[in-house]
Amino acid sequence: MSTATSSTQEPKQKKKLNDTTWILLALLAGAALGIILNGVVVKGDFVSTYFIEGVCYVIGQGFVRMMQMLVAPLVFCSIVVGAASMADPKMLGKIGGGTIAMYLVTTAIAILIAMVLASFTNPGLGLDMGSIVSVEPKAVESKPFQDVLLNIIPTNIFEALSKGTMLQIIFFALLLGFILGGVGHKVGTVNRFFTQFNAIMMKMIALLLKIAPIGIFFLITRTFTNLGIGGIVPMLKFVLTVYGGLLLQLFIVYMLILFLFTRLNPLHFLKKFWPVMLFAFTTSSSNATIPLNIETLEKRIGVNHRVASFTIPLGATINMDGTAIMQGAAVIFCAQAFGIDLATSALLSVIVTATAASIGTAGVPGSGTIMLAMVFSSIGLPAEGVAMIMGIDRILDMGRTAINVTGDGVVTTCVANAAGMLDRDVFRNDRIEEVDMEALPLSEDPHTAEAYVETPAGSEIGASGDLDRFADVDDPLHRDN
Repeated sequence: MSTATSSTQEPKQKKKLNDTTWILLALLAGAALGIILNGVVVKGDFVSTYFIEGVCYVIGQGFVRMMQMLVAPLVFCSIVVGAASMADPKMLGKIGGGTIAMYLVTTAIAILIAMVLASFTNPGLGLDMGSIVSVEPKAVESKPFQDVLLNIIPTNIFEALSKGTMLQIIFFALLLGFILGGVGHKVGTVNRFFTQFNAIMMKMIALLLKIAPIGIFFLITRTFTNLGIGGIVPMLKFVLTVYGGLLLQLFIVYMLILFLFTRLNPLHFLKKFWPVMLFAFTTSSSNATIPLNIETLEKRIGVNHRVASFTIPLGATINMDGTAIMQGAAVIFCAQAFGIDLATSALLSVIVTATAASIGTAGVPGSGTIMLAMVFSSIGLPAEGVAMIMGIDRILDMGRTAINVTGDGVVTTCVANAAGMLDRDVFRNDRIEEVDMEALPLSEDPHTAEAYVETPAGSEIGASGDLDRFADVDDPLHRDN
């Protein structure tokens, strides 16, 4: 009795709000204050001069510049690390190539769907964002397709890094990463440098997310002081457009792929896979969903453990279809809001950039919007649009994470079926076995940006920092003839 009484009297720990929730609250508070000020502030008065165009402008633009500061080094290091791990022969095997190809193809399709859908819904029309930038943005000039292709290859990588030419940075990072993974333990020190520098960049993202509510509040306050209540409707249209794209990706693309490659009943798959989607929706973290995803695919879908244990962690790293949909819709939304007419070459650049960058996007809340800044930079869109979208990212992050993990599950099922490692009797079984959530091991992958620097896996090579992770790879410089 005493034990029970004491346990009931223990004070409950208050659940802390996470960073993305604080950012959403800052957006709402800034929008509310801005709408109020829009009705009372007169241009040129004390509040307009010193608060709106003084305090709000400086703090808001300071936050935007900090975000821009992180883009190039973050993209470079994260893609190098992601490509190096993909080149590890212990990861690839006979099913690795097909898995990676399917992940990247579905990501490209997702971006295309989002941009086409946003072109029909026109979420950014009627939103005059030109009032919050000091320089009038210019449209990206159309270039011949052959020049677009050649421009992917940098003539000077340091110039590309300094100018933020994203496709060139991604190209060099992918090439470097694949070479580092292929050469092996002879370049272990270089691999260690990039993985540890990537951890430093994740720490910077964690710090940026901590101060983001302040920057978002002042930036949105100034924005809505200029826009008034009319700025709310376009943002709601953007959210609905993103969720429309997510539903199209789920019910059209994924279910069609599943049926064509496996001839399985898509509705039965969704019925069995639903708990994974719901868990991803609530946590907004692909990494946190890894154990439940693997367990569900094995016990309820019939995927062999050897396949699921490889493809699901890989998918949490490189398969970002939901994030790609948000990025594709955001490009059209902000181009319309800033009055920029994007050329066809710019739209193609978005598809290539976002697809390639998905290789290095971390499966934690908040990383997608930082990568969005990279996509904007590649086609000359102002970064202020990213800051606005960051404010509503909590609403979008839940849905896109659910789509990310569903894509992992669909591709894994297709790959397992092609390799003859799918037990179709388990899938056809109408009895839907419950997965014991409490018995599942916790995911060893970082769930947040902070976790990348709190756990050894996020700051070292491999799970234990072993420099011999690539020990079984031939050294091409010292190969026996």
